[in-house]
Amino acid sequence: MSQTHIHPSAIIHPKAEIADGVTIGPYCVIGHSVKIGSGTVLASHVVIDPYTTVGSDCDIAPFAVLGGKPQDHSYKDERSFVEIGDRVLIREAATINRATGEDKVTRVGDGSMIMAYSHLAHNVVVGKEVTIANNVQLAGYVEIGDYSFISGSNVFHQFVRMGRYSIMGGFSGTRQDIPPFSMTDGRLATVVGINKVGLRRRGFSQEERHRIRKAFQMLWLTKSNFPEALASVEEEMGFDPHIQELLAFIKTSKRGIRRPIIEASQLEEPGLELDAAEDMLEDEDMRRGRESALREVDHLEAYHGAS
Repeated sequence: MSQTHIHPSAIIHPKAEIADGVTIGPYCVIGHSVKIGSGTVLASHVVIDPYTTVGSDCDIAPFAVLGGKPQDHSYKDERSFVEIGDRVLIREAATINRATGEDKVTRVGDGSMIMAYSHLAHNVVVGKEVTIANNVQLAGYVEIGDYSFISGSNVFHQFVRMGRYSIMGGFSGTRQDIPPFSMTDGRLATVVGINKVGLRRRGFSQEERHRIRKAFQMLWLTKSNFPEALASVEEEMGFDPHIQELLAFIKTSKRGIRRPIIEASQLEEPGLELDAAEDMLEDEDMRRGRESALREVDHLEAYHGAS
């Protein structure tokens, strides 16, 4: 059984539940009805307010504030919660507010990273293994899908949804939904392609990536009528579960999805051959990188052997 380490300057409410193996650093303040899972580390000056649950093996940096009251005029001091999953990394001065509404929850999924100065407002739901870079601001009721990546200094309007496996470029913002599997950029955030690198890393096959890419070209990178393009994608590729997920996301969107302005020169479809060629180039880059690393190891071993 791991030993719990609590700095003498930490202030912990007697009704807080601290598991074995937790480390709580100097000047931390832990409120009532807080639960902290085993192996979690709180650096100095962390504040965890009432009705917050932090999972196991989390790492929380100085000046993070979890479970603060929501910044919402409709909040009437009702009981609400923050739930942080396991293996979550929360960096300096990040803030995560409790939900608005009796027994409602603001939630962060397992394995996610919330970088410095980011803010998660009331009723936000962040999926598992999501990366939220520095100074990202998520307004109330925003939903972020699993495995997504939000680059630095982005701003989300309330009630916006971001689909799974998507990536958003930095210094951007959105009042509309971000579709799954997408790459968005610009101010306001606009679909510019698919998150091909992220999809490859997550094990999507070349054929799956090609179908997703083709669907995106039909939906957002052409000048066709959107309802007609939606019907065409469903008819041609509706058998694919990823396409089904994409279509379901679009059909349930309440805020809409921003379409880019397309020039005639951009309308050519690259096709599967381009995907294959890019895959070959990236595979070649990886091979050269491995060979370079092995040569460096051989050089170091020879150097140390000679000395």
